[in-house]
Amino acid sequence: MKKQLSNPVFLISSTVVLILVIIGAINPEGFGAVASTLFNFTTINFGWFYLLSVFGFVLFLIGLAFSKYGKIKLGPQDSKPEYPFFTWIGMLFSAGFGAGLVFWGVAEPMSHFFETPFTGLEAQTEEAARVAMGYAFFHWGVNQWSVFAIVGLLIAFLQFRKNKDGLISTALEPVIGKKKPVKNAIDSLAVIATVMGIATSLGLGILQMNGGLNAVFDVPNAKWVQLLITAALLGLYLLSSSTGLNKGIKWLSNINLGLCLVLLVFVFIAGPTVFVLNSFTLGIGDYIANFVHYSLRLTPYQGDGSWLREWTIFYWAWVIAWSPFVGAFVARVSRGRSIREFIFGVLIVPPVIACFWIATFGGAALNSDLNNGTNIAQAVSENVTVALFETYQYLPMTSILSILSILLIATFLITSADSATYILASMTSNGDLQPALLIKMVWGVLMAAIAAVLLIAGGLNALQTASLVSALPFTVVIILFVYAFIKMIRQEEIPQRKQEKVQNRKSS
Repeated sequence: MKKQLSNPVFLISSTVVLILVIIGAINPEGFGAVASTLFNFTTINFGWFYLLSVFGFVLFLIGLAFSKYGKIKLGPQDSKPEYPFFTWIGMLFSAGFGAGLVFWGVAEPMSHFFETPFTGLEAQTEEAARVAMGYAFFHWGVNQWSVFAIVGLLIAFLQFRKNKDGLISTALEPVIGKKKPVKNAIDSLAVIATVMGIATSLGLGILQMNGGLNAVFDVPNAKWVQLLITAALLGLYLLSSSTGLNKGIKWLSNINLGLCLVLLVFVFIAGPTVFVLNSFTLGIGDYIANFVHYSLRLTPYQGDGSWLREWTIFYWAWVIAWSPFVGAFVARVSRGRSIREFIFGVLIVPPVIACFWIATFGGAALNSDLNNGTNIAQAVSENVTVALFETYQYLPMTSILSILSILLIATFLITSADSATYILASMTSNGDLQPALLIKMVWGVLMAAIAAVLLIAGGLNALQTASLVSALPFTVVIILFVYAFIKMIRQEEIPQRKQEKVQNRKSS
């Protein structure tokens, strides 16, 4: 325990986060102003870097999946997957999306419908609805998961194939060497980026829970309520984290997936079913047709690129900040799967689920505004946190749906934070797969504290800035990941087919 508490990575990263918490608590207005300045500086000057990097990650993974190296297992070549497929997907879904998809599933398409991504496109029209759905699919699709997949792939390869620890610095040893100060600096950066990414998701979920409680129980939409929700969630996810990966996180992940399916099936059947199916099909087509265009879209000739900075660039920065956590967690639950199975599983299944979720919930809201004369888009523009609950107003069993959604958001937040305390504790304990409970508790408290400070300092804007700024240096780290992985994978023996092995034995 003493050795873990004196770990340089733990001391450096926890101290930096604690300092940020103290500064934000003492001077929230100044903290928020600095956050806003950093947001503009980063998005204006480095948006191109985020777009090129993430697009490159997608191309690399697709090429790797179809290459001869796709047969290599993340573990001994005869190993079997540690978790059943349904549980594996549930864990990926819970860790990767968290409360973010529940938050943005209605809010994003309705925001694009109200304020369109293109200057020449008239808002709140049929064409605006189509573009809104296609762009929402793009933001929650393959690009987002490519970042998680690269980090997870390399960590899983090292942990289960090479029997090394899952530290970010260990993954970069082929590039940076084994110098302790450099390794500690890399790992500390990864931890800080992770904390900021998780704080963003926690904050978003807390804002939405407050919006839901306001819609259902008329609880005030206020900062003190958000702080109470934060404290309650802190207690719950610390309790869950004390039970370990195979109890708390595993069961909560299955509960999350089950609740998601209940809500999804109900809204799909009770809502405009044919409209949802048509929107999903057309949205997938638009996503594929516009994939390269959206992946590299900037507006240097139009002057104002605020829409792209607030949406696409923010999303990519957010997932990059998330990636040390999600990647490490995805790696932890993917032992025994081949590289090809891992890539296709991570790049296809969660994005398809996400797109269908958006088509169902976002489609119900779009259909209501287009064909029934409601004003959900207007309500979302005024308060983005009520998007889901505003949609429920026009569906049967409104109160039950709202209560179940609040419960779903809570379990998502608990699962994400629970998983994060485990990963952060492991990252700051030399990659130990069974980190000390006290280390997990420390990170649980610090995550809740930084989320609370960001909520007080500037709400949604401050949350977005935190993930975006911390992601910038870590994007370089992920690019180095790709280079390091290429160097390592080339040294691996490619598994032969059984027939080839038999023929070789006969000929010898």
